[in-house]
Amino acid sequence: MLPSPIPSTATFVSKHFDFKSVEATRSDFESAVPITVTKSPCPNWKYGEGEGDNGVSLLKKHVEIDPFAPDRPMMSNYKLLISGIVPRPIGFISTASTDGQTKNLSPFSYFQIIDHHPPISIVGFSARPGRPKDTYRNLKETGECVINVVSENMMPAVNATSIDAPYGVSEWDISGLHPVPSSTVKPPRVRESVFSIEGRLMDTKEFTNHAKPGMSVASVAFIEATRFWVREDAVNEERSQIKLEVLRPVAQLGGISYGRVTETFELPRSNWKDTVKENEWLGKLPNVVKTGE
Repeated sequence: MLPSPIPSTATFVSKHFDFKSVEATRSDFESAVPITVTKSPCPNWKYGEGEGDNGVSLLKKHVEIDPFAPDRPMMSNYKLLISGIVPRPIGFISTASTDGQTKNLSPFSYFQIIDHHPPISIVGFSARPGRPKDTYRNLKETGECVINVVSENMMPAVNATSIDAPYGVSEWDISGLHPVPSSTVKPPRVRESVFSIEGRLMDTKEFTNHAKPGMSVASVAFIEATRFWVREDAVNEERSQIKLEVLRPVAQLGGISYGRVTETFELPRSNWKDTVKENEWLGKLPNVVKTGE
């Protein structure tokens, strides 16, 4: 028996009535806020101490949730995951149709890099009512795209591109952002973006085991970078580090919330040999793996 079809009225976009009035009560956005560096959360933490909150977290209880429970709406999983897996980078992706007449621009929060050699990114396309996303259609047909990193002042224009415009309507016009030619692919990159990655499609995977009538199929795309573009004032001389205070990245949170970076802290990584010298008890821990096998 086929699963029940999803109502055509189902939507991932919640209605927020009179948001402008609510926003008017909040403090102004300050784009020049300096990014400060603080101490780490527990500067005196020692190996074996766990979370370092004196056991407070151990007193809290958890609830068990079955994502496939018969009475659990799909949107409950969506809301839970986007509010719990945070922060998430925004992949602002530029694609073009096969004939090059239509250029698409759309933000994705199911996005991440998964390797640096070769440089590979992954983009997830959710199952949704109706046709697949235009970005996915263009990417499959042409095999090319540009991933643009989103900075704070770009957000109103980036958010505008998430509108459900008909296929063929360009989000470049809707947003007012400026396309500039790429070197290795046909889709343009975003001129306003501090960091952009030209890429070619390596592979896709469609998850048909949970497909439902009236919904596009959930899928994932693997994209290999073919060129990097970094704004001159944002990159070091070796072209290996991007300055956070110039990039000013935005993170996707739950609902319609976003985050910005105003504070950071540092934690150096240790190696086993040096750490055991300072913490002899670590070297006495049971080792269940037999060497030489």
